[in-house]
Amino acid sequence: MVCVYRMDISSAGLRVLRQIAESGSFTAAAARLGYTQSAVSRQAAALERSADATLFERRPDGVRLTRSGLILLRHAHTVLASLAAAERELTDTVPRTELVRLGVVASAGAVILPAALAHLAAADPQITVTTSEGNTPTLMRALRAGALDLAVLTSRPPHRPFDGDSPRLHVQTVADTELVVAVPATAEFAGRTTVHVDELVDAAWIATPSSDSEPLLGVWPGLPGRPRVIHSARDWLTKLQLVAGGFGVTTVPSRLSPVLPRGVSLLRVDGAPPEIRRVLVARLPGHPAPAITAVTRAIASTMPDSTFRSSGRPRPG
Repeated sequence: MVCVYRMDISSAGLRVLRQIAESGSFTAAAARLGYTQSAVSRQAAALERSADATLFERRPDGVRLTRSGLILLRHAHTVLASLAAAERELTDTVPRTELVRLGVVASAGAVILPAALAHLAAADPQITVTTSEGNTPTLMRALRAGALDLAVLTSRPPHRPFDGDSPRLHVQTVADTELVVAVPATAEFAGRTTVHVDELVDAAWIATPSSDSEPLLGVWPGLPGRPRVIHSARDWLTKLQLVAGGFGVTTVPSRLSPVLPRGVSLLRVDGAPPEIRRVLVARLPGHPAPAITAVTRAIASTMPDSTFRSSGRPRPG
């Protein structure tokens, strides 16, 4: 007797799987898909029954795919892409340009994105790039879920691999940049190029709120004592305009120097080890499409003095 096992999985179920992988929760997946949470939960349960495997790991910080879930997700990319291609062909809407979906962290987008898009428009006008902004954990989930083709990320020392999921993301280092302190260009900081870390202990800081997935951003790492955070803001422009107005100081990567508002100076920090931030481009493993390679090279071209390295993980700093 031969027993044949067949999975009966719908395209709707695969879309739910992809959205849960991207958003990291059933609630967020339901909101993005326009479903109720109970409908998403039913689809998830049906997927696990059909696959005869546990696909989702419920954790205090959200939902992650298990190894079986990641395997199914990899095949879901292919199935859903084929269905989308069939729909375009049937409706005679085959695109004449190549589309690359790019995710960018906020600290990299202001400088890298406009220059990269300008380079691409001149070198490869047939490529269309759509962009979305997010923090590094959010963009990694979107990459694994197939919602993005490419992402510009950042890492801090000791520059370990981003996660332990398999297969690991393919990561290319674009540049290393120094973390500095943005200060008002007048009063006590006028004409200065450096500041000692001890002078920053009692400073008024402008910082981005921390979360479980990311540390407090905007305060010098390793600052002695508890920082005095006066203003909390996520937007870089808001933080820098507050600095220009004399309302506090904040940390920024030195690469932001071309877009500083008037009235802001950047100071290196003495009396503490240098803080290096790495700019990386990540994608799913495997041979990339020519359009993805072209966008990657356009991003690398924005930092001509950097060494362009490629590996399966960030190089130790």
